[in-house]
Amino acid sequence: MSKSDRRKKDTEKNALPQDTLARKEIYDWIQCLLTALVVCVLIFIYFIRVIDVSGTSMLPTLNNGDKMLVSDLFYKPRAGDVVVFRAEDYDPNKALVKRVIATENQTVNIDFDHGIVYVDGEAIEEDYINSPTTTKLDFIGPQTVPEGCVFVLGDNRDKSTDSRKSEIGMVDERLILGKVYLVIFPLDGFRWVHG
Repeated sequence: MSKSDRRKKDTEKNALPQDTLARKEIYDWIQCLLTALVVCVLIFIYFIRVIDVSGTSMLPTLNNGDKMLVSDLFYKPRAGDVVVFRAEDYDPNKALVKRVIATENQTVNIDFDHGIVYVDGEAIEEDYINSPTTTKLDFIGPQTVPEGCVFVLGDNRDKSTDSRKSEIGMVDERLILGKVYLVIFPLDGFRWVHG
């Protein structure tokens, strides 16, 4: 564009009435806001979910009624992660939240007399639990986690239905909705969830 063409365009722009310029600016703002809204909606639909905690199986890490920010973007389960998953044989309409204790090819055993969980023969450090693991449910160990699966337990072991229960058992990684990263509500409880 030559200098004379640019001057002509600037002159035409300056010649527009003030109300037309104001409408154009408002239109630009609305377009920007709508684009930002669409991007946010797409992020929350495909990458990030807000899920409510229902129950006390993850005390003291998560409280009943907490709202969690969960994502599966580039996620591969690791021991210690808090995850949300579907337990189709237990309750197909409900998502459960538990902690990953072991991943594929690891062996889990539990000494229910002393409340100690072993992974690959080593007692794991569990400073996050509410009480020791003394409730057996259906667990008979040792058990090796199959490929593509994880073994999960709730942090409130006496009040948790988890991989010790045959209806849940080893959780297929494809049923994991994502890792819990943040508690975003209630606001006074806003925090990172460590795993």
